[in-house]
Parts: sequence; C-alpha cells; structure tokens
Amino acid sequence: MWKPGDCVVRKSYGKDVFFQIVEVDEETSTAILKGMDVRLIADAPYDDLEAVSEDEQRVFEARRSKVEGESLKLIQSRRAVDLEKRALRRETRYQSNPDFFERPGRVLHLDGDGAYLQKCLAMYRELGIRAIGEHLAEHKMADMVVQLIEKHEPDILIITGHDGVIRKGKDLKDIQNYRNSLHFIRAVANARKRVRNMDDLVIIAGACQSHFEGIIDAGANFASSPQRIMIHALDPVFIAEKIAYTPIHETVNLYDVVKATYTGIDGVGGLESRGKYRLGLPKSSF
Repeated sequence: MWKPGDCVVRKSYGKDVFFQIVEVDEETSTAILKGMDVRLIADAPYDDLEAVSEDEQRVFEARRSKVEGESLKLIQSRRAVDLEKRALRRETRYQSNPDFFERPGRVLHLDGDGAYLQKCLAMYRELGIRAIGEHLAEHKMADMVVQLIEKHEPDILIITGHDGVIRKGKDLKDIQNYRNSLHFIRAVANARKRVRNMDDLVIIAGACQSHFEGIIDAGANFASSPQRIMIHALDPVFIAEKIAYTPIHETVNLYDVVKATYTGIDGVGGLESRGKYRLGLPKSSF
C-alpha cells in the first residue's frame, strides 16, 4: 500500500523523474506526487507507480549533489571574474579612500515547498546573499505577498513552489490547464501593484511547466517555463544570485542569467532588469 513519503517513479513516463508521494486517495487509487529535485507536482494511479530502492535513492542523491556542486562552482568562478572587474572599478573610483563595503540585493523567497525552501536558504548563505524565506501554500501567496513585501522590503522577490500541466497534450494557453500557475500570476500581479517599477523590485516567479507568458504579463521580470519543461529546485536561487551581484548601474545580461540556471533558456526567461549590487563607504570599524 502506498503512503505519503514513499519515493517512487512513474512507469508510463519511463521512470524519468524521482517523486515523493505527498497525498493518497484510496477511493480513486491515485497518488499526488512532488518532484524530488524538480519543481513539479503530478498525479498517478497506483498501478503506474514503482518504488525506488535504497540503492537507487543513494545514486540519485549523489547525482543531485554533484549537479548542485557543479552549479555552485560555475557561479563561484563567474563571481571571481566579476569581483576582479569590480575591484578595478573600485580602484578607479576610490583611490583616495578605498575603505568601502559591499551590499548585494536582499531576497524575499516565498516557496510552496518547505524542504525546497530550506535548501534554497542554505544556498543563499553559501552565496553570501541576505535572504528571508516564507513557506506558504501556493494558493495563499496572492493574499499574503503585499503584507510580506511591506514587512521585509526586499530588492528581489521569488514566488515559487510546484506546478505542472494537468492534461498533457491539451491547450497550453489555457491557464486552467495548470496546477498552480494562476496562483503565481495573482501573486505577481498583487506584488507589482505594490511596487510598480520593475527595477525597484525584481520578481522571479514560476515552477515546473508554469505558464511563462501569463506570469511575465502579470509583472514578473523572470519566469518559468517558456517551453513548459521542468526546472531544477535551485533555479530561482541562481537567477537571484546574478541579480543580487550585478551593479545597480548595469543591466543584467539575460544570457548570463539563463546560463546560471540548470535548465537553461527552455526553462527560464525574462526581461532586461537592473542589478541590485551596491558599493558603500566607509566600512564601519564596529
């Protein structure tokens, strides 16, 4: 008998994604699933499920750690190049008094998945980004987002969780054919009403297979998923990092933002936006 917490794959999809069962419906013999490393929510009949063995889980965890480690190394390598460029700029601007300090953008991250949120917050700490996390069910985000913006006053807002196309092969323009895209759109629209300037508040929104066009039209700077593919759990963090460390007088390079993600241009897209990194003077002695 299947139960919440079980790790499974779907036989009909070639066992392509590792899922965790979050809910079961005994009457219909159906399970609600969430991706273990992608922001996808789906359902499947019991007879389509196959348990993941402990050995397979260990291999999966090792592969996931390797992917995340490689992504972090790429970011750190790019960060080193950016730091060298900024050092040259500081040397020119502050030759008389080089006692400066740095202030990257501040992030407010709303996530429908508590476990993913903790993983993202750990990555923010690793990357030196100031971030506040709020675990909210996707359907509550629109009602809470303005209150949370006013409370935390972020430079960058992330609205994410799980999503997915309900009926594969049906009309992908129909917002009703998505599990949570409408909730993301409403949350983005409310946030954008509160902060209308797209450079004052950079909004990143969406999850796996989300309705990209609807989220962008609602006011997001960056969104998923242009080709309705799955995105990695940490993709929103990697976008935020690029924005947080791009100087305020520069426009974020869209190709650099997309390259910073695991899924690339098919999974994430957006609009030109200014960075949120600032230099300050002087550095406090206390």
